[in-house]
Amino acid sequence: MKQELKALLVDELNLEDISPDDIDEAAPLFRDGLGLDSIDALELSVIIDRQYGIKIKAEDERNAEIFSSLNALAAFISENRTR
Repeated sequence: MKQELKALLVDELNLEDISPDDIDEAAPLFRDGLGLDSIDALELSVIIDRQYGIKIKAEDERNAEIFSSLNALAAFISENRTR
């Protein structure tokens, strides 16, 4: 799951100069970690819906936790996936 997510992040978000192996699973996805921004968050939620059948709404209070790291995102997807 984590390797699949890393590949999706790099491919779908067009992360230049980053390979899936460069992504620290425990590092933050946003700001000082991987450096994603709010537009990336929207794209990522669409990717998760398309790939795993999980809808993440902008107003969900758990978003900070869900997107805190690759580990957290993988755990959330594993618990909620429909595909």
